[in-house]
Amino acid sequence: MRIRRRGVLGVAAGLTAPGIVRAQGAWPRQPVRLICPFAAGGPTDVAARIVADGLSNILPERVVVENRTGSGVVVGTEMVAKGPKDGTTFLYSTVAHSVLRGLFNNLSFDPVRDFQPVALLGTIPMLLQVNNQVPAQDLRALMAMIRENPGRFDYGSSGAGGAVHLATELFLHAAGGLKMNHVPYRGAAPAMPDLLNGSLTMFLNVASDGVESVRRGQTRGLAISSAKRMPQLPDLPTFFEAGLPGYEAYTWHMLLAPTGTPEEIVRKLNEAANAVVRDGRAQQRFTDMTIEPRSDTTPATASAWLAAEIAKWEPVVKTIGMTPA
Repeated sequence: MRIRRRGVLGVAAGLTAPGIVRAQGAWPRQPVRLICPFAAGGPTDVAARIVADGLSNILPERVVVENRTGSGVVVGTEMVAKGPKDGTTFLYSTVAHSVLRGLFNNLSFDPVRDFQPVALLGTIPMLLQVNNQVPAQDLRALMAMIRENPGRFDYGSSGAGGAVHLATELFLHAAGGLKMNHVPYRGAAPAMPDLLNGSLTMFLNVASDGVESVRRGQTRGLAISSAKRMPQLPDLPTFFEAGLPGYEAYTWHMLLAPTGTPEEIVRKLNEAANAVVRDGRAQQRFTDMTIEPRSDTTPATASAWLAAEIAKWEPVVKTIGMTPA
């Protein structure tokens, strides 16, 4: 008899509902590998481990996170695409999955055909920050300042082809084709000193990386890229409210299975993932990371989300000639 562990989330035993327990007959009797194509200790890895811990309390087998990095997210993603399709291997990925075809011409797998989205777990908006000495006090003034001085100002990103780079280029396009110089860094942390000292004018940062500097007054926040204001910065307007209707951009967290995984296993994993994200403690940890939890998706709606994200980001990649970091 398997003794069910209670991990850091303490997911209630009641979550092992009869519908999920019946999946034991279909599930292989070995640990489930959750491949995270991001570095250990980073925000995506932390979120993946929250989810894996909760799933381990629900599914008939333990879920173990494995970090497989290289060529952006290509190495880990390829491992899942070419891995077993028996319910023992899944992918935990982000918006990076939606630009793989645009960035790489020689992939040995197809990010769409070779994957079945299981569940969208949460979304993270982008936070537009500027140096405190920038004279523009709001988004409209910033756009006017950039428009009047094409190519004069620099913006930073956490790496070429990443979520920050993509979101910024989408913003510049949506604002009427504004021209700024892109300065890529190896992560958000190295970019912050240059934003603080004025070398960078602007940084459209992942909210989880930017909230604290805005709270402390080290930088000035002008807008958030979600459809509604974020609870951590309730006075910060959305892009719509600040003067750029229609602009939304997120990074996000999604579980994906290799195509060919039995439908019953995909369905049961979706049910279990939604149960984990519904748990109050998991929700709080996600919220602390500025992840807006999603506990209502199905494989079909997750697939539709991924298709919409690919349709949004692939043209951005191609238009600006973006290359891998």
